[in-house]
Amino acid sequence: MKIAVVLFNLGGPDSLAAVEPFLVNLFSDPAIISLPGLLRKPLAKLIAARRAPVARKIYAELGGRSPIVQETEQQAEALEVELSSRGYLAECFIAMRCWHPFTQEAMNSVRHYGPDRVILLPLYPQYSTTTSRSSLSAWSNEAARQRLTAPAQEICCFPFQKGFVAALADNLEKGFERVKKEVDYRVLFSAHGLPKRTVRRGDPYQWQVEQTVQAVIRQFDGRLTDWRICYQSRVGPLDWIGPATNTEIETAGREGKGVIILPVAFVSEHSETLVELDVEYRKLGTTSGVKDYIRLPTVRTHPAFIRGLADLVEAALVSPRPITCAPGRICPQGNICEQAEA
Repeated sequence: MKIAVVLFNLGGPDSLAAVEPFLVNLFSDPAIISLPGLLRKPLAKLIAARRAPVARKIYAELGGRSPIVQETEQQAEALEVELSSRGYLAECFIAMRCWHPFTQEAMNSVRHYGPDRVILLPLYPQYSTTTSRSSLSAWSNEAARQRLTAPAQEICCFPFQKGFVAALADNLEKGFERVKKEVDYRVLFSAHGLPKRTVRRGDPYQWQVEQTVQAVIRQFDGRLTDWRICYQSRVGPLDWIGPATNTEIETAGREGKGVIILPVAFVSEHSETLVELDVEYRKLGTTSGVKDYIRLPTVRTHPAFIRGLADLVEAALVSPRPITCAPGRICPQGNICEQAEA
């Protein structure tokens, strides 16, 4: 049986010239700006034009492009190796939402491959209408347009999948090896933010982020006592969920602490980690009096994480329903999520 595993992510510009069109694609997504298309598209162009100069400076610091495609390719290769070791004939394909390779490009590659089964795997551990559902909806629409007939199964989310949690906990444990004995540290579990109104509409993202953090904390058997969940990358005038990561850094500085920052919603390195966390927030830590600033890596190709992804693929191959990191539905009733019912 030939298996196609489609890995979804947001994507990023591959040149400075691509920054503005990338932003147009981002803000044109109805999951991001919920207005009719006639209003949303002109607004997306306006927002992109205003944000592009700052964004270009950010990507210039990364060498003129986002590393997310290369990072995802490495994850795809590692997952193929893991699945092959388990006896599966599987190939991974990358579908980005806002820049190349787009969903249509991935679909063309999958059709050429001719799989018997297709497994849809968003690389967003915590489900959100703005990320996971947007990517899966785009795939569904494109599959209908291109008449892809191979049966497809969705992996919804994996906020406390054991391999993912083990990779996070291992990264944090290694972070503790870097601490200075004379410094008192606070662990900041940082995730990408989301407007409060999106959560009020039933988006389960914040709840799932909290589940991820609780699962990591349990790995430390009471050793981890000073920690906070916080949210970064706020844009626009809307009220966002908090507390904000930058605010927590300033608080730690006032209290004379060091910080250990662990990204828990990103699985690869990109502008929000390499620039926002590593450059901007590190500088903020210095000016705020933070005694030491340790930023830990994302899970990337951590062996435990890759094994966890392979476990999800195996589960999807035998399930008639969308897969989560548990046997059934994991979110509280009333959340907008396409998960199997318990």
